[in-house]
Amino acid sequence: MIFESHAHYDDEAFDLDRDELLGKCQEQGIEYIVNVSASLDSVKTTLALAQRYPFVYAAVGVHPDEVGGLDEESFAWLKEQCASPKTVAVGEIGLDYYWDKEDHELQKYWFQRQLALAKELELPIIVHSREACADTLEEIKKAHTPELRGVIHCFSYSPETAQEYLEMGYYIGIGGVVTFKNAKKLKEVVKLVPVERILLETDCPYLAPEPNRGKRNSSLNLPYVAAAIAELKGVDTDEVIRITNENAKKLYFRKKQAILQD
Repeated sequence: MIFESHAHYDDEAFDLDRDELLGKCQEQGIEYIVNVSASLDSVKTTLALAQRYPFVYAAVGVHPDEVGGLDEESFAWLKEQCASPKTVAVGEIGLDYYWDKEDHELQKYWFQRQLALAKELELPIIVHSREACADTLEEIKKAHTPELRGVIHCFSYSPETAQEYLEMGYYIGIGGVVTFKNAKKLKEVVKLVPVERILLETDCPYLAPEPNRGKRNSSLNLPYVAAAIAELKGVDTDEVIRITNENAKKLYFRKKQAILQD
């Protein structure tokens, strides 16, 4: 059974067939899905999705491109949403210097506030970092405690940077990009990182793997990701699926055992 650690099924790309597609996910071996919010509005739609589908859980947080909408009142509301029994992480949070929609210092400020929130509530974090390698690492090191755990989502940096995150106890999120022929750096990262520290993810509807690159992505494509990782690691695909499933449960469900399905 596959654990989808990062999806956006509340996205409008799924408006026409969301129910049908999520039904197929269950039928085809997707055991759990963490749907990840990015804005205050998507916190609402993510939690609604988690309430509707027993196998879907929520990550609650504000993406760096959307932090301009945060203030003390909305942040207090965000904290309240973390109390939902279906909330399993704070995310996605971090820094994004690619789109550069928000001032870098503002991004750092709300990143630190959400890191502190995760520590206060003892929830793991889902970190978004794009073209902000050094600053993201610095901000996480500032906030680091042995208890703060999480995943570096859609990892795109060097093996050396991956090693620094591993040493702090983080998981590395691997998605469809690992199947791309030109993803040489990511393939080196996968060779370095133990399977026990990898999470399978899609970031759907984005980043579909080969052979579906350029199409709408979904959790149904995760076997391609698992197979690519297995080839790089020299292990069976089923072993990658089994271990990454266990990894995600350890990260997301550590405090949620009472609500897990049998």
